[in-house]
Amino acid sequence: MTEEINNLNEIKELSDKIIGEIKNHLVGSEDVARSLVISLLVGGHVLIEGFPGTGKTLVSNLFSKSLDLSTSRIQSTADLMPADITGTRIYNPKSREFEFREGPIFANIIVVDEINRSPPKSQSALLECMQEKQVSADGITSKLDEPFMVIATKNALELEGTYPLPEAQLDRFLFRLVMKYPDESEEVEILNRSNKSDTSTSSKIEKSVLLNAKNMIHTGVKANPNVLSYIADIVRSTNELPKVVLGGSPRSAVALLYAAKGYAAVTEGRNYVIPDDVKAVSLDVLNHRLILRQDALFEASETEENWTVPYIKKILTECINNVAVPS
Repeated sequence: MTEEINNLNEIKELSDKIIGEIKNHLVGSEDVARSLVISLLVGGHVLIEGFPGTGKTLVSNLFSKSLDLSTSRIQSTADLMPADITGTRIYNPKSREFEFREGPIFANIIVVDEINRSPPKSQSALLECMQEKQVSADGITSKLDEPFMVIATKNALELEGTYPLPEAQLDRFLFRLVMKYPDESEEVEILNRSNKSDTSTSSKIEKSVLLNAKNMIHTGVKANPNVLSYIADIVRSTNELPKVVLGGSPRSAVALLYAAKGYAAVTEGRNYVIPDDVKAVSLDVLNHRLILRQDALFEASETEENWTVPYIKKILTECINNVAVPS
């Protein structure tokens, strides 16, 4: 697709095209695909969490294949070094000089598989790239090309050989998305499609179109003071939850605003944000920014799912529903 974006309705059409491509190959992926599109168009990063075999890596790969952007993949292992991500200086015998060889981080879409298997040093190397969109290696600082987006996957079950993600890095992700096991009808559909191994896409969206759409959302979608106050009230209320040690920060509020702007443009082609947009993205924006108390963590471990994310989402849902919605 090479046409220029002229209005927000065309952004919706563009987004529907990408989401449709992913839905054709992966059952039950519409919500995750939409969030990936929103994150790309507002300059965010995404953490996808779920049990093994739920399609976390597949949806990441399908998303990157639908775009005419450079893509790289980092497979996290216990011996992954920062230089394996950022690059390093290598001696060139022909020129008799050391040359910087770029690592996989020098791409538009970076898929980091099983990020919690990489050691803390390597996780920290990603931190600067995600926040500053630049790389510092061997005394050289290089800007990363736009658009730049990290899609990281993480297994819900903390198994051996994993390292917890620090709160500072979790806070750099715009969304933490959850991929659950499919229901009965979806599983039947997966089996029906199992013989189709083709994951190619019909056409790819060009970089210039995506950058144009990103700029249009940034400058063309507005939020009135009532909506801004609503966002602030939601974030402030997360810090008053009795089961939470630390709630949302000012960065959370900014992320919620950006995500709501993207949601308004991607789902309805609107140039303004309404409270429903904020509510629609709030769970995915805030669920990884809350730190639970020890008793709440124990309570979450005693649930049927034995997983903190659904527990946090339940708390957040009650919290958001108690915040007054502006008229």
